[in-house]
Amino acid sequence: MRVSSRGFSGYTRGVLFDVLNESLVEPGYRADSLEEVVEELLRLLDATGKVLDLELARRDLRENQQHLTAGMQHGIAIPHAKTAAVKELLAAVVVTERPLDCQSVDGSLSQIFIMTLSPHEMTGPHIRFLSEIGRLLKHRRVRRKLLEARDSGELLAVLQRA
Repeated sequence: MRVSSRGFSGYTRGVLFDVLNESLVEPGYRADSLEEVVEELLRLLDATGKVLDLELARRDLRENQQHLTAGMQHGIAIPHAKTAAVKELLAAVVVTERPLDCQSVDGSLSQIFIMTLSPHEMTGPHIRFLSEIGRLLKHRRVRRKLLEARDSGELLAVLQRA
């Protein structure tokens, strides 16, 4: 059964509930670079047992980052890739203790990192997840609550109840 909730803009979220749980979100992560955060996000995803080839996932992420910056706007970075290393959409969220330079489109430093990996042939869920995250994180209040989250449960609750 799919759980859904009404968010700020009234849309129904489903993919967030399907792919995120407390083991895939981490507040207060100490990192000095985007590379460190990407490795932590990969570690979280690999721990699910659903990453078939960690090195392939890492290579595909690097290749995608050469073409597109992970840094978006409002302190958010979304490293993502289509890869044969997974058979389903996987996602993880890390909030860092301090902002990092990810060469974002608006020049802001990033502190909220959302990674997605999805199979090449899976477009719908990947785009829906990115769309849901984008609509949710456009709200300053939600971003502030994510930055203030003290543990994984609180961070997940912000994402799923906002």
